[in-house]
Amino acid sequence: MRQIKVIVERHEDGYVAYPVGLKGSVAGEGDYYEEAAANITSAIMFHI
Repeated sequence: MRQIKVIVERHEDGYVAYPVGLKGSVAGEGDYYEEAAANITSAIMFHI
């Protein structure tokens, strides 16, 4: 299994997550940290 580093940033209206070093546009967002983490995990799996 490949490991990908993910950055999660807190903004005024929620959280945004994006992978480091993955080519293409992949991002996840959510109102909560856990939601953004789950969305980016799904987006990365779909992208790969």
